[in-house]
Amino acid sequence: MAQRLAAGAAVVLMGSGAFAAVLDAGQHATSSSRTESSCRSDAGLSLPPGFCATVFADNLGHARHLVVSDDGTVYVNTWQMRKNSPVPAGGFLVALRDVDGDGRADQISRFGPGADQGNSGGTGIALYKGALYAEANDKIVRYALAAREPVPQSEPAVILSGMPLTGDHPMHPFAIDAGGHLFVNSGSATNSCELHNRQPGSKGTEPCAELETRAGIWRYDANRAGQTFSPAERFATGIRNAGGITFDASGRMFATQHGRDQLSENWPALYRPQQGPELPAEELIAPVQGGDFGWPRCYYDGFQRKLVLSPEYGGDGGKTVGVCAHKVAPIAAFPAHWAPNDVLIYRGTQFPSAYRGGAFIAFHGSWNRAPAPQGGYEIVFQPIAAGKASGPYIRFADGFAGAFKEPGRAEHRPAGLAVGPDGSLYIADDVRGRIWKVSYRGDLAAPLKAAAAARSSAPVHPASSLRASSSSARMNTPPRYTAAQVALGDRIFHGETRGGTCSGCHGSDAKGTPVGPKLTGPDWLWANGSVGSIARIISEGVTKPKKYNAPMPPRGGAPLSASDVNALAAYVWTLGHPSR
Repeated sequence: MAQRLAAGAAVVLMGSGAFAAVLDAGQHATSSSRTESSCRSDAGLSLPPGFCATVFADNLGHARHLVVSDDGTVYVNTWQMRKNSPVPAGGFLVALRDVDGDGRADQISRFGPGADQGNSGGTGIALYKGALYAEANDKIVRYALAAREPVPQSEPAVILSGMPLTGDHPMHPFAIDAGGHLFVNSGSATNSCELHNRQPGSKGTEPCAELETRAGIWRYDANRAGQTFSPAERFATGIRNAGGITFDASGRMFATQHGRDQLSENWPALYRPQQGPELPAEELIAPVQGGDFGWPRCYYDGFQRKLVLSPEYGGDGGKTVGVCAHKVAPIAAFPAHWAPNDVLIYRGTQFPSAYRGGAFIAFHGSWNRAPAPQGGYEIVFQPIAAGKASGPYIRFADGFAGAFKEPGRAEHRPAGLAVGPDGSLYIADDVRGRIWKVSYRGDLAAPLKAAAAARSSAPVHPASSLRASSSSARMNTPPRYTAAQVALGDRIFHGETRGGTCSGCHGSDAKGTPVGPKLTGPDWLWANGSVGSIARIISEGVTKPKKYNAPMPPRGGAPLSASDVNALAAYVWTLGHPSR
C-alpha cells in the first residue's frame, strides 16, 4: 500500500510598497536569553531574529496542506496540478519522519491511491482521534493509524463524497474541531457569479444559484462514514474561497478568503487600471453558523475598510454599500491578490509569547496583480486577541519565490502550515514540494519583529533584447509586420501600456503558469501558431479552457484596439520564432 523512499481588520496596508514601508514601524530588536547563534538556518528564508529554518524534505510533488502527529510524523497531501502533468510515483499522501533528530526527514513514505487509479490528490488533511483524514478528488476519507506505524495498513473509510469539482475553485481545505465537527470549504465555481464567467460587463445572476453548493463552509460529522455533500449542511455562506480553516483554544473558527478578481479589467468605466492590482483586499474572517460574508454581491475595499457593492450587482466602483451593510466583514485584511492558501492559530510554546493565539497565514502568491508586480509568496503573522485582530500584521518569512515573484517562475510558493509537538512551524510548498521546519532559539519575551524583505529580480523576458535593438535585421518579425509593431506587442504583453495583463497568466517569460499555457510553441491549445489565429483568440477570448480553470476574457480584459491586438499577436508569434 505504501512506497518507501530514501530521504535525501485591524490595520489594512494595501500594496506591496506600503506593506514593506511599515513592517518594521514600532518594532524593537530582540534580546536573546537563549543563544541565537545556536539556531542556524540553511533554507534560504528571511526570518525574524532568533528563528531559523531547515529543509525538512524536498521534491514531494505539489504539496498542499499538512499536519503533524503527536509523535512528530508529518503528513502531507499533494495533488496533480493539471491533467496529464507528471506526478511522483505512488500515492498522493506522504508520511515523513525525522528519526535521527537533525531537523530533516529521513523516512519518507507515499501511500493511498495514485494517478494510475484515477486519483488526483487534494489539499485538505487533518488528524482526529488517532486517524488521518484527507481530501481525495470529490471525497474526504479516513485512514486508521496504528501506533508506531506512520503508514496506514488498511483501506480508508469514505466520510464524505460528492463534493463539487468544477469551476474556478475545485479544492476542499477542511478542518475538524475538538467536538468532531468537520468543516469543509466549497469554493465558488466563478469569479463573481456572472452570467458569463470573467467576461467584461457580464452581470451577476439573480439569484446566484451556485451558492446552494459553492462559496461557503459546510459542516459534517467526522465520526460518521457515508455522508453525502448537499445544500442542507451549509454552515456559512458568501465565502468565495476559504483557502484555510483553523481554530483557537476557545474553539473559535478562523478562515482566509480569496478576494474576487478583475474589477478594472471587466469594468473599466468604473475602475482605473491602477485599481485592479490593489482591489479587493484578501481577508481573514471568523465564520459563524448562518454568517453571510457577502460574495458575490460584495467585496471588501481595504482602502475604505468596508464591504461595498460589486459591479455585477449594481455597484458603482466602490461608492455604494447597499446590501453589504448587512454582511459580515473580515477581522483583518491584507493586500489584494496575495492568495492566502492556509491559516494556522499558533498554540505552541516554543515561539515567543507574542505569537501565542495569533494567526500565521501562508500567502501563495497570485497571478492577477499584473501589470503591477506580483505579491504574496510569503508567510505573515496576524496578532489576535479575543477573536479579533489586535495589531498590524508582520512579515514572518520571505524568500520562497527566489528571484521572481510570479506564478510561472517562482521557485517555491507557500501553501500549507502546521505546528509540531515541540512548537516548531512546518511550511509546505506546492511548486517543488519542499517542506521547511522553522524553530526558535531566542528570548521568549521578545516582541514581534518583522523579517527583512527578500530580494527579488526585476522580470527579465525574451523580448527585452528586441526592444533594446534598433536593428530590424536581428528581429525575426512575422511577414507583413514591423519591428515597431512587435515592440508595441511586447509592451502590451508585459503590462507597460494599454493596460495589458498577459504576463499575469502566461508568465513574464511566456512559458506558462498554473493558470495559463505557454506561448512559446510549438504546440497550441487553440490557435495554429499563425499571427491571424493568435489575433482571433486574443479578440474572442477563451470561455471554456481545455486544461486550465480560469477562462480568458476577450482581449485579456484590456481595452485593446484592433491594431493593438495585431501587434500583440505579432509579438506572441515571435516567442515561437527566436531571433536569427
